[in-house]
Amino acid sequence: MPRSIAPKGRTGRPPLTSRAQILEGARRLIDRDGWEKLTIRRLAAEIGVGATTLYHHIRSKDDLLLLLLNDYAERFERPELPDDPRERIVVTATAIHDALVAWPWAAEILTVDGFVGLLDESALWLVEGLLAGARDCGCDEEQAVHVFRSVWYYTVGEILVRAHSGHRRGGEGAVVTREPSFSGFDASRVPHLAAIGERWPELAARDTYVEGLRALVDGLLARTLPPGG
Repeated sequence: MPRSIAPKGRTGRPPLTSRAQILEGARRLIDRDGWEKLTIRRLAAEIGVGATTLYHHIRSKDDLLLLLLNDYAERFERPELPDDPRERIVVTATAIHDALVAWPWAAEILTVDGFVGLLDESALWLVEGLLAGARDCGCDEEQAVHVFRSVWYYTVGEILVRAHSGHRRGGEGAVVTREPSFSGFDASRVPHLAAIGERWPELAARDTYVEGLRALVDGLLARTLPPGG
């Protein structure tokens, strides 16, 4: 009976040493190629290990993305929150917005209800800040969750629209659209659009997130709180 030969180990590749190495390699791939192209095999090649080795540390691409999100949220600098609860909601939501602007792909992943349950407790301080602000404004628990969800939808929607608009002219498979101009439209049918005309791109490109956020928060609290609340 022939003697079995044990397979030789890989040579010339550095050993996997920590979760930090995995996350650093994943961030490089995402920054370079986009999160859609992140795979376990590509990550393994990026950091110089076998895919089987990576599977000892992460179960899937979804698991890896959650690790990245939690790590990013933990490292994000927390803003100093004001005492006024209305302003605290605005500051907290703006911090969420600014964090996702830096990583718009994260907004893509967090567009499903129930994402809060996927995050680590240490990464939920932004959600907690919004809920606490709403509660301190006088909202009950149900109303506070409604305030959070409404602010969250507004924030993620604004980020995704601007992120997609910024890539509409570049990249393979990107949707190419013309700049909207309504100067040639029939003013009797769409009078307001015709009046705006070629100014639409300029007006639509303005950063009105915080202004809109304040209006949204004021409106939400006005509807959920009793007069004088």
